[in-house]
Amino acid sequence: MLEGWIQIAITLLIIVAITPFFGGYMARVYLGEKTFIDPIANPLERVIFRLSGIARKEDMTGWQYARAVIYNNLIMAAFIFLIFSLQGVLPFNPTGLISPTWDTNLHTAISFVTNTNQQHYSGETTYSYFSQFAALGFMMFTSAATGLAVGIAFIRGLTGRPLGNFYVDLIKSITRILLPISIVGAIVLIALGVPETLAGPVIVPTLENGEIQQAIARGPVAHFEIIKLLGENGGGFFAINSAHPFENPNPATNLIEIVAMIAIPTSLIYTFGVIANNRKQAWLIYGMVMAIYILFIIIAATGEYQGNPIVNSLLGNPAPNLEGKEVRFGWAQSALYAVTTTGTMTGAVNSMHDSFMPPGGFVTLANMFLQIVWGGQGTGTAYLFAYLILAVFVTGLMVGRTPEFLGRKIEKREVVLASFLILLVHPIAILIPGAIAMTFPTEFNGITNPGYHGLAQVIYEYASAAANNGSGFEGLADSQPAPGALWWNLSASFSLLAGRYIPIISLLLLADSLSRKQPVPMTVGTLRTDTGLFIGVTAGIILILGALTFFPILALGPIAEAFQIARGG
Repeated sequence: MLEGWIQIAITLLIIVAITPFFGGYMARVYLGEKTFIDPIANPLERVIFRLSGIARKEDMTGWQYARAVIYNNLIMAAFIFLIFSLQGVLPFNPTGLISPTWDTNLHTAISFVTNTNQQHYSGETTYSYFSQFAALGFMMFTSAATGLAVGIAFIRGLTGRPLGNFYVDLIKSITRILLPISIVGAIVLIALGVPETLAGPVIVPTLENGEIQQAIARGPVAHFEIIKLLGENGGGFFAINSAHPFENPNPATNLIEIVAMIAIPTSLIYTFGVIANNRKQAWLIYGMVMAIYILFIIIAATGEYQGNPIVNSLLGNPAPNLEGKEVRFGWAQSALYAVTTTGTMTGAVNSMHDSFMPPGGFVTLANMFLQIVWGGQGTGTAYLFAYLILAVFVTGLMVGRTPEFLGRKIEKREVVLASFLILLVHPIAILIPGAIAMTFPTEFNGITNPGYHGLAQVIYEYASAAANNGSGFEGLADSQPAPGALWWNLSASFSLLAGRYIPIISLLLLADSLSRKQPVPMTVGTLRTDTGLFIGVTAGIILILGALTFFPILALGPIAEAFQIARGG
């Protein structure tokens, strides 16, 4: 037991240690200050800007920034949909894979352009090498960079600066952050045993019978793997994602993957502190989110370590729950990975969440309901500050002080946008399609596990889509040619789009509104937001709002399942 907790503690210490360095670096990138990568990045960016006609100093309004995001993403989605549709005639297809069905292609294109990477297919048997690296790999960079750009634009707006230029932020996010780290990370993963090849599958005899041969899939995995985690994409080259030994062969690669998926969202909070010139507030916010994160890790890890009481009674001794897990990772690293991947909206898995004990199901769902521990690439940080704005307003009402944040008054427009974002869009994108699926289980079949666990499976599907996470509770027959695959592809696509673009528009309009406000001087009536008391109140508001919105689902799903198991049912 102790070894597992030590592994978790060391990982958390590494994450905290890199935060100020990486966060400070990102602040310098987006503030246009000098960095060590300038000799390489500057000439590359000059070429890109010149060829594309982008004006570096041309700032955008909130609506302009939002339109640029949508138009850019629409073109990229059409591009990769075309690649999927023509897969059968395109190169780098050693196994001769044909194009999947149109609904699978549509769902996949929407899923990857929204930085969700929800997969209703098996990677190694559905999409060719070309589709994986030219379409999916390309989107892993651009969709992650889109989220980073939106997050930085929001931070600029909070601090009274112009929002900036989307295209400049997009390119800088790729050339100065995602690409350099991915190159180094891919080399490290190759050295640790992750394959990187365009050769076809390896044909080997089976261990049971040497006369029977088996095809072992491989491909350009290493570069795909690092950007899927760094960019919080999460899509697996193989069907079982990072549980596959070619994606995640050993504990060393597992550590790299966990640190990679959480490095940007944790460091972005520090980036805010640098840009706002208020590192104290950044560390307080960081500490609040870290505390919730650690609490969720403890809940999930304890549940897995204690194991299933029904199974333990049959065995005659307590044992960790290792169902659906890789023994090379064990209960501790599996639980840590699950909490991190659903907290950061990455969606990669190194174990099957469907086989976790109810506390693990509770935590993974709660992460996607809240979206702030640590949240999606860039957008999660923006979500977090939307909660802070609501906390400022509520606290100001309670104590009778002027609701201000960073010297700017919080008024009706800001409260409406933040409330719309948190209290309306996300629940609708999850609960409405989930209710339809549960109301017509026969017509939209695919629910393979009835009862409390089946409810969790359905809600998890839409929570994962709406939160742009992409992981699956699994257990749903949502892949073609299953009879209900069309419903799951189209309904999940609705949640993907609603959960991505409506929040992005709302966040950018909110940031634009704040950026236009004149700062007001601090007085004795000003509510300070850089105190432990205010951060504690914010944490309470986050948990209360989350509980009010989604607790009935959690009660009917993982919590009810926990009581069912406890009584031996």
